[in-house]
Amino acid sequence: MAKIKRAAVLGAGVMGAAIAGHLANVGIPTYLLDIVPRELTEEEKKKGLTLDDPRVRNRLAQAGKDRLLKEKPSPLYHRDAANLITVGNLEDDLDKLGEVDWIVEAVVENLKIKQELYAKVERVWKPGTIVSSNTSGISIRAMVEGRSEEFRAHFLGTHFFNPPRYMKLLEIIPTEATRPEIVAEMKAFAEDVLGKGVVMAKDTPNFIANRIGVYGLQVTLKAMEEAGLGPDEVDAITGRAMGRPKSATFRTLDLVGLDTFVHVADNVRENVSDPAEKETFVVSPLLRDMVERKWLGQKTGQGFYKKVKGEKGSEILALDPKTMEYRPRKKLRAPSLEAAKRAKSLPEKLQALVYADDVAGRFAWEITKKTLLYAAARIPEIADDIVSVDRAMKWGFNWDLGPFEMWDAIGVEKSVARMREEGETIPPLVEELLASGAKSFYGKEDGKVRHFHIGGKFRDVEEHPKTISLDRLKEQNRVIKANKGASLIDIGDDVALLEFHSPKNAIGADIIMMINAAVKEVSANYRGLVIGNQGTNFCVGANLMLILMEAQDQNWPELDLMVRQFQKAMGSLRYLDRPVVAAPFGMTLGGGVEVCLPADRIQAAAETYMGLVEVGVGLIPGGGGNKELLLRWTEGVDPKEKLLLQPLVNKVFEIIGMAKVSTSAHEARDYKFLRPCDGITVNRDHLLYDAKQAVLAMDRAGYRPPQPRKIPVVGESGYNVLKLGAYNLLQSGHITEHDYKIACKLAYVLAGGAVPEGTLVDEQYLLDLEREAFLSLAGEPKSQQRMMHMLTKNKPLRN
Repeated sequence: MAKIKRAAVLGAGVMGAAIAGHLANVGIPTYLLDIVPRELTEEEKKKGLTLDDPRVRNRLAQAGKDRLLKEKPSPLYHRDAANLITVGNLEDDLDKLGEVDWIVEAVVENLKIKQELYAKVERVWKPGTIVSSNTSGISIRAMVEGRSEEFRAHFLGTHFFNPPRYMKLLEIIPTEATRPEIVAEMKAFAEDVLGKGVVMAKDTPNFIANRIGVYGLQVTLKAMEEAGLGPDEVDAITGRAMGRPKSATFRTLDLVGLDTFVHVADNVRENVSDPAEKETFVVSPLLRDMVERKWLGQKTGQGFYKKVKGEKGSEILALDPKTMEYRPRKKLRAPSLEAAKRAKSLPEKLQALVYADDVAGRFAWEITKKTLLYAAARIPEIADDIVSVDRAMKWGFNWDLGPFEMWDAIGVEKSVARMREEGETIPPLVEELLASGAKSFYGKEDGKVRHFHIGGKFRDVEEHPKTISLDRLKEQNRVIKANKGASLIDIGDDVALLEFHSPKNAIGADIIMMINAAVKEVSANYRGLVIGNQGTNFCVGANLMLILMEAQDQNWPELDLMVRQFQKAMGSLRYLDRPVVAAPFGMTLGGGVEVCLPADRIQAAAETYMGLVEVGVGLIPGGGGNKELLLRWTEGVDPKEKLLLQPLVNKVFEIIGMAKVSTSAHEARDYKFLRPCDGITVNRDHLLYDAKQAVLAMDRAGYRPPQPRKIPVVGESGYNVLKLGAYNLLQSGHITEHDYKIACKLAYVLAGGAVPEGTLVDEQYLLDLEREAFLSLAGEPKSQQRMMHMLTKNKPLRN
């Protein structure tokens, strides 16, 4: 890993630029090179530029870099990452490849063009430099035919999925000439530095994920046409009910681009030898027609869906495949879909769906059956084990379960019996499994997860040494204490972990009780505490429904007690005599941020979206968030330096008052939710391990808890400054009257109340102001309307 310090990406198209962006995300200086344009644009002509001007010669690479700063969601963790990308072209700057440790080729999917490029690359290639192709399906071996043995020994495929920042999967495809140590080095680098989930694939058409994923889309298209359904009706079946993303099948195709899908399907058809398989990848006339019409999906404004503006605002229409006209979306109704919604677990959802005898059940069974049979038949052609296939589909297509996990979920014996009745040929791998007496592809033995392997034996599922599974630890009886909302778990090396597992990880009485229990237990028996979990998001805030119910019942003593208890629990974390490390990821909002801020360190996943967003529900932070952010922004400021203090308080007022949420952990540093001493983990699977290491490092260094300190406040005069800023926004129509009321409450808290400017106050004083403002706003009818709207509509109300 230490060898890869600089990189170059050849090709600045959508994928090339995004790969360069992700390399920059993780701190690797990268050259981004593309071909030299042969013609001037009209704009270049107006500027008097010539074809020899570097701005013209580097135009394509510069355009790729510029796109990174415009696209949403952003391919970059932070805008500053773009500074690590240096643009150039493949004629003037090819010699720069001698400076780098990794060259990634991402040019057009044309074998001849790639071969010609590699011939040029080898002329300037520094022996030892790794070279890889991002091809989505062209033979890796064929690309470097004619290259030297040493070059081929350092060459392999590295297939990123789009967008590289957000998609976990990286397929690594070595050839027989690739040195094993190069493969191992790239795998470690991809996992530990790029944050990827790596799957080792074979040099076969479209590798693993696209081979199976495109097959699944093909059979779904065919089944839709045979059943006479529309894309919207199919998406109701193939989305969350089957453990797939909400975008299901046809919204996913629109996002990918129908032309891209056709290209990938054609590539498989042209490169497989089995006539029956070739037939499977023949693209339907419907899809060909749509591509000819330029109905390519999101990039052309219409595909299987089309967004139009009507009298009631924007509406999304669905394509009717029979008439090729767009119509209002239909809602498919079927008992099996309703049963799947009610089911508590994904296996129960799948069983309720695929074994049902209604339109949704028959459809789900047909596409599931074919996909499972195809995946099993492709082993060992495309991969050596079922784990690689399952991970590829989960990480590359965002399935909750891979094909073999799905087979276990619906029951292997039951499903195979039905497949046989329907005349299907059962692949050898499945016959071997059943002949061995096993009833599932995965099992557990001695606390380890095992998988069925070719040859009829079970092998351990290999896990990265930095992966900590909380479910596995629970199975090993490592739970110290637990209630409905949270658990305290021994994660080894005398470190405990506080896990939230309430609905949406919302903070309520159970979690507060467990925080208090954790503080006592860790102080007495452990080296430190990690606060983390492995849910969908770290924590989306306090239990809003509970707050609203107490406020509507005017149960102010109870609500006051709840806020006091939360504040006290946060104080206990801050002053615990053992190191505390919070490990946030995903949505970390409101109370979730308030849990993190008192920690000695935060070890955040790169994809962490932090914000004190309480104003969106008509409140202000009540668990110490105002005080903690004020502490961070004013740390080290002399209270006598009034000109320095007010702008800092203004900034805190802006961050909380505008409910700013970071788009990454890197951006969270701009808001001081994260400090320079806090860490960022790119691979979320390693997050708890890294947080644990931070605890151990502080313990070894002789940890001492922080001491309470006085906080300088801007007082009454500063309050007036903040209030005036809010008033100007009100007068200009940017905020409502109720927004202004909330802003004034927030300003009073952050200013430290009606005290002289520069007064030093203690933390409890600010907490009391915060709690009083929180309770006051909770009693406001318009705040209660905002809370109700968020609970019912899941979006803020501006009233």
